Amino acid sequence: MTTNNITSIKFELIQSIQDLSQRGLFIGSKWASEQLNGLISSNSTTEDVNTMSTVTSYQQTLNQKSNPVLGSDNHIKYLLAKNYFDLKEYRRCADILSSEYTSTCQLNLFLRSYALYLAIEKRKEEEIIENASLINEQQQKINEQQAQQAQQQSQQPSNIPQLKLDQQQSQEFNDLFKVYNNRYLNSNSSSNSVTVEPLDAFNLYLYALLLKKQNNFLKSKQVLLQSIQLYPGNWSAWYDLASLCTDYDQVMKLVLPNHFIKDFFLAHVSLEFQKNNEALQIYQSLSKVFSASTYILSQTAIGNYNLRAFDTGEELFEKLMEIEPNRLENIDIYSNILYVRDKKAALSMLAHKAMNIEKYCPETCCIIGNYYSLKSEHEKAILYFQRALKLNDKYLSAWTLIGHEFLEIKNVPSAIRAYRKAVDINPRDYRAWYGLGQTYVLLKLPLYSLHYFKKATTLRPYDPRMWCATAGCYEHIDKLPEAIKCYERAEENFDHERVAQAKLAKLYQEIQNYDKAAYYYKKNLQHYDSEKIDGQEVIDALLYLANHCRNTNKLSQSEKYCLRLLDYAGPEKEEAKSILREIHNKSKSINNF
Repeated sequence: MTTNNITSIKFELIQSIQDLSQRGLFIGSKWASEQLNGLISSNSTTEDVNTMSTVTSYQQTLNQKSNPVLGSDNHIKYLLAKNYFDLKEYRRCADILSSEYTSTCQLNLFLRSYALYLAIEKRKEEEIIENASLINEQQQKINEQQAQQAQQQSQQPSNIPQLKLDQQQSQEFNDLFKVYNNRYLNSNSSSNSVTVEPLDAFNLYLYALLLKKQNNFLKSKQVLLQSIQLYPGNWSAWYDLASLCTDYDQVMKLVLPNHFIKDFFLAHVSLEFQKNNEALQIYQSLSKVFSASTYILSQTAIGNYNLRAFDTGEELFEKLMEIEPNRLENIDIYSNILYVRDKKAALSMLAHKAMNIEKYCPETCCIIGNYYSLKSEHEKAILYFQRALKLNDKYLSAWTLIGHEFLEIKNVPSAIRAYRKAVDINPRDYRAWYGLGQTYVLLKLPLYSLHYFKKATTLRPYDPRMWCATAGCYEHIDKLPEAIKCYERAEENFDHERVAQAKLAKLYQEIQNYDKAAYYYKKNLQHYDSEKIDGQEVIDALLYLANHCRNTNKLSQSEKYCLRLLDYAGPEKEEAKSILREIHNKSKSINNF
């Protein structure tokens, strides 16, 4: 990439940070700041002023149309409202920007509407907490009454308050939606006699959020694409667009602007849909330009974690923590790697460090939960995962991990609720689908398990564990050909645990495909010998191969397997002796002939 291109990206990111910060879109602003900080350095010259004016022309045009005139009443009201917004006084912010100050200024319209949107969401979360507390209190009273008056109480309906949005909040949301919906429709209508100024890119983004809340996902996606076409520098719009895409092929059909953020979007979506190799390739290409980007580094670490390349993932997370020692974002995934690799000391140190950085943070609670889980203190682990969910009830990792813990203590109903919540938040979370499959295995409902394991294999078609779990369900319902196909898929995807290989040998033996069974028993035996594994599996392989070679007149090979069986005690040793006698008799008869 040329110096001019890098300079163009630099100034575009600077302008994006200003525009996003102006509107309180802090997540998008933070992301742009990280990429600006990660951009390879380019020596600025006086010519860069011309480059900046060319690159940000569309952004400057946006500002001229959307922003109030400096020193005007609109501008003065905006400054006061923005301060209230930054202090999270959202309703106070909305009060300042009345219709008088929003009708001609799209920046003020956005800030007022976004503040009201956040105020409604905040109140809704508060009501959920309040109502949940009331339900618990009411349920406790009912339980006490049931203990005293079991028969009478069992016949009475329980009066438990229902979780629902306050009417005032609902009306406010509907009014806000009508404002945006009417303006959007009127500005796009050719029959309208009055000219209505179209919504700018940021107001289109907010309109898309409102549509999403109304479960109108198709139109929300269309509006997000319009917003991105007008202003590609808003990462929040790209991120929300990714959340609305239900499959990878759908993403590839999207008409997206030719912009550097498009590559970040495609990498993010690839990671979401478990296309990890594709994502890592894109991030590797992007790292040539954004060489110091901690975002790219963390996403690359996550990609390696998804591929179960734990060594590489651990190294990348360690590098990330060297650069940002007080970082907690995505560090819970680092704790997952330490958990899988059974590194208790390192996980303990990470938990203490996270506590010192920020005690009441969802990531910290998850890290501590993983630490207690590794120590098999599942009740304490559950307590910390519950704390994480109290801090953020949409924290996907916590729902999945608490489901695992409930499964460990055989609390199946709670595990099912946790996994279902996880898939409600993100239907692409294969771990939750896999966990649901495991819960129904414990309940001995193989058809239910099969349904959920199939969901997991769709999301992770290259993961042998998913195929082995699906195959196990087919075995349970006596569909052996389907089970064999699934185990073969696991084998094709490098089943390092060798579960599929061992199962295939036995299944082919069961359906009387003796040559295939011999092939897999031989592979198993080679693995056992190379890893110096001894046990019943070795005995079974040796005995089958000895019989198969005898039956196919490979007497020398059969003899070799029988001689090995003589080193073991049990009925297999006697059978080996019998085969050896038969081989010797055959050899004598051949010699005599």
